[in-house]
Amino acid sequence: MPRDTEPPTGGARDATDTPGDRTPRGPTPPTARSTGPAAGPAPLPAPPPERDGPPDPSGPPALRAPTKGAPTGGTPAGGTPAGGTPARGTPTRGTSTRGTPTAPGGYRAVFAVREFRAVFAAHLLSLLGVVVSELALTVLVYDLTASPLLSALTFALGMLPYLVGGTLFAGIADRYPARRVLVTCDLICAGCVAVMVLPGTPVAGLLVLRCLVAAVSPVFTGTRMAALTDILGEGDLFVLGRSLLRIISQSALLAGFGVGGLLLAVVSPRGAITITVATFLCSAALLRFGTRARPARTTAGGGGTLPAESVAGARLVLGDRRIRALMLLFWLPPVFVVAPEALAAPYADEIGVGSAALGLLMCAMPVGSIAAELYVGAALSPRTRSLVVLPLAVAGLLPLLLYGLRPGVALAAVALVLAGAGSAYVIGLDQWFVAAVPDELRGRAMTLLTAGLMTLQGVGMALAGLAAEFFPVHRVVAGAGVVGTLCLLLLVAEVRRTAPASVPVHRIRTEVRDGEDRQVPHG
Repeated sequence: MPRDTEPPTGGARDATDTPGDRTPRGPTPPTARSTGPAAGPAPLPAPPPERDGPPDPSGPPALRAPTKGAPTGGTPAGGTPAGGTPARGTPTRGTSTRGTPTAPGGYRAVFAVREFRAVFAAHLLSLLGVVVSELALTVLVYDLTASPLLSALTFALGMLPYLVGGTLFAGIADRYPARRVLVTCDLICAGCVAVMVLPGTPVAGLLVLRCLVAAVSPVFTGTRMAALTDILGEGDLFVLGRSLLRIISQSALLAGFGVGGLLLAVVSPRGAITITVATFLCSAALLRFGTRARPARTTAGGGGTLPAESVAGARLVLGDRRIRALMLLFWLPPVFVVAPEALAAPYADEIGVGSAALGLLMCAMPVGSIAAELYVGAALSPRTRSLVVLPLAVAGLLPLLLYGLRPGVALAAVALVLAGAGSAYVIGLDQWFVAAVPDELRGRAMTLLTAGLMTLQGVGMALAGLAAEFFPVHRVVAGAGVVGTLCLLLLVAEVRRTAPASVPVHRIRTEVRDGEDRQVPHG
């Protein structure tokens, strides 16, 4: 499953406001009135207001507290504040004025956005740096201590601090400008890794620095996810941009450890870690000079401390029934689908196959996930992606039932590829989530989303390992598929109950933001 999901508006809405609709309309001009025979012909009726974004088969819109400084009457229909100034992140061009849908440009349209290219390159560099440093640090700790326990603990510390960082520091994502937060996070990681390289750093210091890097990661990821809505808008480009970042995250699991292994074959562990310092610094430079400075989403209101503000934001996010249901839909499938990955080595031993077969089992699920995400993002329309979210989420764990037959390597690999393909449901879920979360909470919501995802994957691995102490591995994996599917059926019912009324799709937003907003041609 993806490590970064990696991975998604604000203001009150009236009954006519559809998910993703942010077309600025401003105040309605006075209607021309006839004052007599010389008034001329009556004006033509104005065209109906346009809508954009895929349908969200989800119940009443999430309750929102009024944005600070907003009129008590709420935001006018269309998402434009009183006074006619478009809301932050609202496109001013690139939308049809005649009600004609503009064709989405697919993944090519996302890469047409200059700022996204910088974010994408920075993501690739920092992710490779994290993966290589994890591997090199694990080897370094083992070389220094000859302790398998401390070596394994070093790797596990990459997940455990996510919950702490994502809960106590989530407020950073909204309190400070996004570019400043992203650059600072990269510089902190570079500094921590640089200290790891020093020969005098004790093992305890290495573990503490590893925890600090892991605590910074959810803040970085959540801030970047929220910033994508400013760079790409809140429509289909955002969904495809998130998809590309997830694909890179999955690919890093396949390539990153291979790159790290090659590095360790020619340089020492400290030398490999030194290289990751450069990747973090390059990522910081790309974000600093390749993206625009934008104001913070909220001010440090009330004088509260950062942890208090972060916890309060988590309460608001999880206290909203709709947002909570969508967040659980992100979190729950990975808890169960990690079981075959966590138990790949014991299962290979159970069926009596070698290390080559083990490598195939470890790679099968990421391959299925990458292939399905590319297909769903490139071949399906936003409407279709929205329609398949719930069926794919429920069906994604069913291939694990094949483990009940105690299959050989070939059939087990097929089951894992299919299970990985089921994770493509998150493409449509991204759009639902960004439509449900108010702008002033977006950074905190996405940071919490990342922290919960990483933490619960770790919990799922631990539970699978515990169950395998008492039951055969193939039954544990099949049981994870059964229990997970039953839990998802209950969760899907809750998602449906909280869904807003379905609305027809009139158009899909395809604007880009690269110097000026403009329409994206067919791609």
